[in-house]
Amino acid sequence: MNNTQYHDVFRKTAGRMKDLASEIPDVMKSFQEVGAAAIADGALDAKTKELIALALGVAARCEACVAFHARALSKLGATRAEVAETLGVAIQMGGGPSVMWATEAMAAFDEFSAK
Repeated sequence: MNNTQYHDVFRKTAGRMKDLASEIPDVMKSFQEVGAAAIADGALDAKTKELIALALGVAARCEACVAFHARALSKLGATRAEVAETLGVAIQMGGGPSVMWATEAMAAFDEFSAK
């Protein structure tokens, strides 16, 4: 496997989001604000919310979502065990297709966590 696969997905998608923001700046600014508000510490901390987002990305079979949330979890200090347990819940909720995406999510987290 290419050891920069998810870095590439992240960079490509971030660039495309920037391009889209130049076309629809108000929409994309609002989307970013919703994301920041949703992930902000509250009754749940940001890491827990990112774990939920990763599970939802797996269930939705969204490669870019997996890359973005695996990267965020790496930066928030999530452990591989926390990510693995989260992926277990995603598998339970999403069945076989989630198993396949859970393997991708773990690869993405490992890639972003590599020193």
